[in-house]
Amino acid sequence: MTNVMIRQPGYLPNIGFFKKIQSCDLFVYLDDAQFVKDRFDNRNKIRTIDGYRWLTVPVKRPVFSKKINEIDISYDTNWQKEHCDLIFENYHKTKYFSSYWNSIKKIIDKKHEKLIDLNINLIQFINSELKISTEIFSSSDLNISETKTKKLVSICSRVNATCYISGISGRDYLDEQLFSDAKIKLIYENFIHPKYDQLYGNFLENMSVIDLLFNMGEQSVEILSKCKNFD
Repeated sequence: MTNVMIRQPGYLPNIGFFKKIQSCDLFVYLDDAQFVKDRFDNRNKIRTIDGYRWLTVPVKRPVFSKKINEIDISYDTNWQKEHCDLIFENYHKTKYFSSYWNSIKKIIDKKHEKLIDLNINLIQFINSELKISTEIFSSSDLNISETKTKKLVSICSRVNATCYISGISGRDYLDEQLFSDAKIKLIYENFIHPKYDQLYGNFLENMSVIDLLFNMGEQSVEILSKCKNFD
């Protein structure tokens, strides 16, 4: 059985995104999906003493009807310095900050033209640190014109998937019959967020994965492997 997951590659994703990659045989970046403002395509959260703070990569307008891989980064403001300053301010006292910071900062500081390139470069670095070796494709390489569930089924068929793993919210919008007709098993994940030692008091879930790395270092690999993804 070949298990496949398909997901938009966001900016500094949370732990759940990397658990998705780890849990399948083949992962597909849904890079030709429509860009949606105020989602996670160009932003994510970091832990702060006051709770959390959004880090948002500004993008050039207009973005309406553009695909994620068509989005250009805007450099009208010095957002790179802002992000790096905020990350340093809130994480430099963590135990393992120095193990990862220079590499992450180097990627953020590089002047990427496309948002997709920034996101994927960060994801590739984090995959390496988390010892994730899952094979990864980009949906744009497959030149599939369908949308919604039909697109997902077509991607699965093209990569010879026998099982598609969906996020739990997929129950609300997927046309399950299309998977059945294509003889592709459909299952839903049920990710349970792990808890770990975190700065600033009460634990907050769904921060960027850098929160895990900076606080837990190499233990992050074991934490990710042990956290539950299915019932």
